[in-house]
Amino acid sequence: MSITKKVSVLAVGLGMVGTLAACGSSSDDAGGGSGGAKTVTLVSHDSWAASKDVIAAFEKESGYKVKVLKDGDAGQAVNKAILTKDNPQGDVFFGVDNTLLSRALDNGLFQPYEAKGSDQVRPEYRTDQDKHRVTPVDTGDICVNYDKAWFSEHKLTPPKSFDDLVKPEYKDLLVTENAGSSSPGLGFLLGTAAQYGDGGWEGYWKKLEANGVKVVDSWEQAYNEEFSGSAGGKKAGGDRPLVVSYASSPPVEVVYADPQPDTAPTGVADGTCFRQVEYAGLLGNARNPEGGKALLDFMLSKSFQEDMPLNMFVYPVREGAQVPEVFSKFGPQAKDPQTLDPAKIADNRDQWVKSWTSIVLK
Repeated sequence: MSITKKVSVLAVGLGMVGTLAACGSSSDDAGGGSGGAKTVTLVSHDSWAASKDVIAAFEKESGYKVKVLKDGDAGQAVNKAILTKDNPQGDVFFGVDNTLLSRALDNGLFQPYEAKGSDQVRPEYRTDQDKHRVTPVDTGDICVNYDKAWFSEHKLTPPKSFDDLVKPEYKDLLVTENAGSSSPGLGFLLGTAAQYGDGGWEGYWKKLEANGVKVVDSWEQAYNEEFSGSAGGKKAGGDRPLVVSYASSPPVEVVYADPQPDTAPTGVADGTCFRQVEYAGLLGNARNPEGGKALLDFMLSKSFQEDMPLNMFVYPVREGAQVPEVFSKFGPQAKDPQTLDPAKIADNRDQWVKSWTSIVLK
């Protein structure tokens, strides 16, 4: 999720997932689809990952070679893409989510294209249907995770909701990300705005700040350094048993553990979740628009959609796409996540972040 810094960047080995990272395409190898060199360049946040055989199948079928340019956290990647939109680094951008979508669209980042398979996307994830500037690719939930062992040892019941997090028994236990620089941090802020409304979310954050919430710059710092329940956090001596992460974080801790445990060492506070959707789009002035269109079509294919769960730890948006049992068992989607209309996010995001900053980072 975008996230975004997603759960696929864990120190326990996710950096070794089959990702085809490379530099941006040059003018020599990024020609158009008709007669130009057959390279298509994907620009993404750092959490892009795909199986080598799935990418190889696309390359064989389409005739295009895929290059991937990773550009930091989701917010950083989106901002850089906007700054370079007149001379884009690639052909397709992946990783703008519903928290930042309006920023990309308002700045004219994408050109219209209705990807093949768009009719197979679940209706609740479709957006921009009149212009088709973006293609939904995946979804996930930003939620508070907890360290099961810590709570067991301290004989304390883990929190279940936003309301629980401000209770005295959870003082100095939560670490979250900066809402101004991190996608999950922003998603958590939006979740509280959805929960408490325009008249209540600021008061909630004042209570959370008084209850000792710790704010760090990035998801990786929060999850892999501060959180006591992750493999990376254990190594780093993390002492916070609550962290803002994803509903799909627990299966990561299972899949990459050696030996694999029967149960996940971390859990999810289901009443703290905010639904995130990630999109991809054909960049304006793309050097290889035909290759970009082929890549967008591929992202909605069943093979790619079913490859995502154990590579990027996100859920597919395509109807009928299956997820592995280990993923659905340990990382089920939230039953009733908070959501916000993209238009409301667009109208309020910047002011919400400004107000949040004055409360939490004063």
